[in-house]
Amino acid sequence: MNKTARVCLSLVFLGLALFSCRQRKAVTTQLLGTFCTVNLYEDGSDRLYQLIFDRLTEIDNEFNLNNPDSELNRINGAAGKTPVEVCADVTAVLEAALNYAEKSDGAFDPTIGPLVHLWGINTSSARVPSQEEIDKALLLVDWKNVEFKKNGNTSTVLLKESGMILDLGGIAKGFAADEICSILKKEKVKRALIDLGGNILVWGNKPDGTAWKVGIKNPYDQALDPPVLLRVQGGTSVVTSGVYERYFEQDGILYHHILNPKTGYPVQNGLLSSTVVSTSSMAADALSTTSFLLGPEVYEKVFDEAAVFIKSDMTVQASPTLDYDLN
Repeated sequence: MNKTARVCLSLVFLGLALFSCRQRKAVTTQLLGTFCTVNLYEDGSDRLYQLIFDRLTEIDNEFNLNNPDSELNRINGAAGKTPVEVCADVTAVLEAALNYAEKSDGAFDPTIGPLVHLWGINTSSARVPSQEEIDKALLLVDWKNVEFKKNGNTSTVLLKESGMILDLGGIAKGFAADEICSILKKEKVKRALIDLGGNILVWGNKPDGTAWKVGIKNPYDQALDPPVLLRVQGGTSVVTSGVYERYFEQDGILYHHILNPKTGYPVQNGLLSSTVVSTSSMAADALSTTSFLLGPEVYEKVFDEAAVFIKSDMTVQASPTLDYDLN
């Protein structure tokens, strides 16, 4: 970014830096396992903020694995035993997750929970598991072992093997952002900025008519200017997955949270981050991880959503349809 540019506000998030002007009011709370910030600018009434955060709380109660009464934990608790009837939200997200799993040939796998739990990355119990432990966990990671039967807006879900863990953390925040969009549209909100733990969504038009600017953070030093500055229109979601977001070090080796569901280890493919830009936040959320796992060449053959890849040598590979500057 040009250092002489006049930037009225800089909001730095996980994986992204968002630049805007004339912020009037923003509200932040902790939901969905992260910090969620919503800025409705001139339409930022207490009623609208309450409406949005009530909806986020509802979604959190359905998908939060730390909540023993969540829909996901009811499914996981019945693994290998009996189907569980779930609500419309879980139906919509799980159906999308299984579609991405099929299209990516399992690179995106919503049953990756046993591996996530085993590694414990971003928890006090983070460690490098033994190969025996990883091999055992891999037996429980297979999206094809999810028996999903849809019936209208509800569905039944059965995890066929005892010990399987459904984890929709790689897509649920995107669904939540899309649900906020539905509220913004219904309430005729003129413009808004949404940040759900680094899942960025811009809504409406800026007063001066220029595009929103979203910067992709420098993976080596997030305090530096973003190496890529995207220009996007209202109604666009930008989501980044990177090795620097959640990780731990052991014996001088960095182990990040993007696990390969086929090997059981953090993926090592020469990428530092991948960013997906889409009008669907749920797509951008799921595909940011998927694109990192697949790499640019395979990803671009399978999916249409625009993407930006930052490689270990800090070179950038971006879809030609994107409007961006390199620093």
